[in-house]
Amino acid sequence: MDTKRIPLHHIHESLGAKMVPFAGFMMPVRYSSDIEEHMTVRKGVGVFDVSHMGEFVIRGPRALDLIQKVTTNDASKLQDGQAQYSCLPNEDGGIIDDLLVYRIKADEYLLVVNASNIEKDWDWISKYNSMGAEMKNISDDTCLFAVQGPKAAAVVQKLTQANLSSIPYYHFTIGALAGVDNVIISNTGYTGAGGFELYIPLNHAEQVWHKLFEAGKEEGIKPIGLGARDTLRLEKGFCLYGNDIDDTTSPLEAGLGWITKFTKDFVNRAGLERQKREGVKRKLVGFVMVDRGIPRHDYEILDASDNTIGKVTSGTQSPVLGVGIGLGYVTIEHAAPDTEIYIKVRERKLRAKVTKLPFV
Repeated sequence: MDTKRIPLHHIHESLGAKMVPFAGFMMPVRYSSDIEEHMTVRKGVGVFDVSHMGEFVIRGPRALDLIQKVTTNDASKLQDGQAQYSCLPNEDGGIIDDLLVYRIKADEYLLVVNASNIEKDWDWISKYNSMGAEMKNISDDTCLFAVQGPKAAAVVQKLTQANLSSIPYYHFTIGALAGVDNVIISNTGYTGAGGFELYIPLNHAEQVWHKLFEAGKEEGIKPIGLGARDTLRLEKGFCLYGNDIDDTTSPLEAGLGWITKFTKDFVNRAGLERQKREGVKRKLVGFVMVDRGIPRHDYEILDASDNTIGKVTSGTQSPVLGVGIGLGYVTIEHAAPDTEIYIKVRERKLRAKVTKLPFV
């Protein structure tokens, strides 16, 4: 399969970004250094071009019925202008994808899915569309910029008449921004640093990108790559599909019971309900390194007697904390906060401690 290019590929190259293949697209992994970009977002404002993400519009009188069937969260609770984190369960207890559900109006929703899963998700949702809901894949016509950090709102506010301070977390408005109509301005993001995600029609993306950087000059706005996106989300304990959750991990094991609502019928509800009754045998936990070392994806997690009790799904050196942090599945007996565990780093057994999330 050919690696696709996001629409503003040429701009990222001109900014000196290191481009790498990720989820089927060439993506900017960094422009300067991961730590510098990480701290820009934690303390100021940065922009991620995440136009590789997928967007589906679901419309019609039974659009909600379809969404309720394929997602675990209860989308009937959404009001117009509200978004919800959810996941698509498979029939075996695993997760097809995690996603955002936006209610535009009672009979129109936007689903935002991971880039690597666009085709898989589309086929999966289509399979359950016995309700005749109208489905439209607008991924190729939509660009997505995540403007993140404590100064993000001030920058975005310069470009729109919409009152951003009146948009609560996980809510959005649709309006003009940087001279472009019909932009979804969403108080969401994957960094835990605050900010807005902007869904922009493809033909206006370049214009909005340049205007964002003009507007953010005095705030020190910078473009940010996937490297810092990963360390930022990990400090907040956010799951990354393909690392921390996948087709073999259940939402209950992954700590996503809060988005699994048994008040409605959905794919594999009975299986997940049974798992909830019987209890999970392993659980996704956060851990902090006690010994010096950086945990990485797939490293083994051991107990004091050298038994393998799990594996690391995500790990890094936290730029804010200055220590190694990670997520991993461990047997339920080792999942309580403050439990001592060991990470096998290149044949060395390093001490770590299970901790409550978020890390930062």
